Amino acid sequence: MFTATAGLMLPCTVTGSFPRPRWFDVSMWGRSLDTCMLDVRFREKFQDALTVVIGDQERAGLDILNHADFHVDEDLAGRAWHHYPLQRWAGFEGDHLQPEETTAPWLHYPPGSLLNEIYTGWRWPHVVDKIEHRPLDYPKIWRLAQARTRKPVKFGTCCSQVMALFLDIHTPKYKDKREVIWDMAVAMNQELLALRDAGCRCIQIEEPTFHFMANTYGKDHEEVQFMVDAFNREVAGLEDVELWIHTCWGNPNMQRVMEDTSYANSIEIYLERCRGDVWTLEMKDRNQKDLELFAPFRNNLKKKICIGAVSHRSLQADRPEEVANEIRKALQYIPAESLIVSSDCGFGRQGSNREIAFYKASAIAQGTNIVRRELGLPVTEVPAADPMLQVDVVPGRGR
Repeated sequence: MFTATAGLMLPCTVTGSFPRPRWFDVSMWGRSLDTCMLDVRFREKFQDALTVVIGDQERAGLDILNHADFHVDEDLAGRAWHHYPLQRWAGFEGDHLQPEETTAPWLHYPPGSLLNEIYTGWRWPHVVDKIEHRPLDYPKIWRLAQARTRKPVKFGTCCSQVMALFLDIHTPKYKDKREVIWDMAVAMNQELLALRDAGCRCIQIEEPTFHFMANTYGKDHEEVQFMVDAFNREVAGLEDVELWIHTCWGNPNMQRVMEDTSYANSIEIYLERCRGDVWTLEMKDRNQKDLELFAPFRNNLKKKICIGAVSHRSLQADRPEEVANEIRKALQYIPAESLIVSSDCGFGRQGSNREIAFYKASAIAQGTNIVRRELGLPVTEVPAADPMLQVDVVPGRGR
């Protein structure tokens, strides 16, 4: 069901996290949101930070906003994106290094590399008991964000199956990783249903593992099919929600974690086999590789396609004309009514600084407006580009 993008042509947004204001220096560290909100310093900073980031996105001119992942801890390379649910659900215990022999095959990097420092520096809980849902406070976080804008707020969360890459089993209650993944899918589904019941109608599930695994094992491998089944279980009952599926090729401290970044083996999976309404792809950083794969689907797309038109890895603030050119390339293969424009991934988690992220976001909106005008479509107001609203110079009125 299209809710957030209904009636919008070429809607624009950003994907996931956003850099924190420097003064937003508090984290939850495994505590519940209600407990944290009893601390008046946390309460003020968290709410003010949400107000600021929502305001920045509106000033940038985006159509669909997000809560910027400000609930996850500011830790090494964004580990908390995975770790937030694991700290709160029943069945997990401790913080441990993951042995090399149980680390996923595509996450081994040599000493002296940044990715080696990240993946050997991260710690993970052990699975020690039956995994069961405990509240993650997603409904409350979404309400706090949505209360600050009339535009739709998209709520993103880490897919349960990608968290399993880092987990080791230390209980006889699970015989293999599949059982762990399934129970985490059930637990996440409970939280997503609560989020839906709170009123959220745009939910983004981030980084299911189909594109990684299809490139390693093949698109029809039984492990891949199991992950598709687990994903569909995770999002069951969300038919009245606009469901986004975000895929990229890694974003710890802005790093790409894969060498083979082709979507060729997974395009049919994402378009046909898994539930959802919008599929987001990392494209700008990959020079729009794989766009041609959409040609056979052009006239019968069942999902909208959200392309990254700016990279979260580059520190060069894109120009609107560059974004417009990326959109024009995509329109050769994807019809305008099915195209959404975004960033490749989030800008936070030790990513770019806040000013660069803001101007990349605004370039998305301004570049989208360029193409909208070319197509005779309505444009979105971009306050950041209004000459009368500049900080230091107002044309015709001096400094």
